[in-house]
Amino acid sequence: MKMMYEVIYMALEEAGREEIYEPQDYLVFFCLGNREAQDGDGTSIAVNSTATNTPEVDSHLGLLPILKLPLHMSCFLMLQQFVILVNPCWIGTQAKSRNSRRLMIYVHSKGMVVDDEYVILGSANINQRSLDGARDTEIAMGAYQPHHTWASKQSSPHGQHIGDLEECFERPESLECVRRVRLLSELNWKQYAAEEVTEMKGHLLKYPVEVDRKGNVNPLPGCETFPDVGGSIVGGLGKYLSVLQERGDNLTI
Repeated sequence: MKMMYEVIYMALEEAGREEIYEPQDYLVFFCLGNREAQDGDGTSIAVNSTATNTPEVDSHLGLLPILKLPLHMSCFLMLQQFVILVNPCWIGTQAKSRNSRRLMIYVHSKGMVVDDEYVILGSANINQRSLDGARDTEIAMGAYQPHHTWASKQSSPHGQHIGDLEECFERPESLECVRRVRLLSELNWKQYAAEEVTEMKGHLLKYPVEVDRKGNVNPLPGCETFPDVGGSIVGGLGKYLSVLQERGDNLTI
């Protein structure tokens, strides 16, 4: 990510446009997430983000409903409850996610539409290794329809992930659209990461990093790890790359 933003900044600087445009006008990273209020009607509820996963957190998992299930399912669920109550820390992440009512959405399928004429769909990553046909056990298909463009299809992801359709979305290549979608996705992230639980209208979140006008990438203030599940947002260099960096090698090549 840092490498790509630095390359864009160098191109802007070479063209003398670095004061007019910024790297995120050309490249933005998104992720998907969802958050639902307890009753599903938009009512907000308070959340204690530091709550630990104690047996009380799982007290709503009563045995009464389980006893009405078939025997094999009842035994499995009762065993699961026993594990939870004996060692509740094993599902700490699950409890935090349940309390905060938020969950990152993992999408394995990939798709790319090019100029409203060519589409790639499948499970394979859109790169040489996965699409080579002789390496990864993945699948993808491509379709080309040059004389019957389907421009309206681009509106579907906007409406689905942002939760609204605006006039600028009809011109996705425009700077106005790029900046508007970025702003809405930043607002969605703030709602997703907030202490107060509110029903989310859109699910497109800007990946939670700050990118300055020179392409430097840093985590958002106070948000170095993902909510609930943990894990560094900006990541770090592995041992091999760290050695190269210390040696002064250019890692952007």
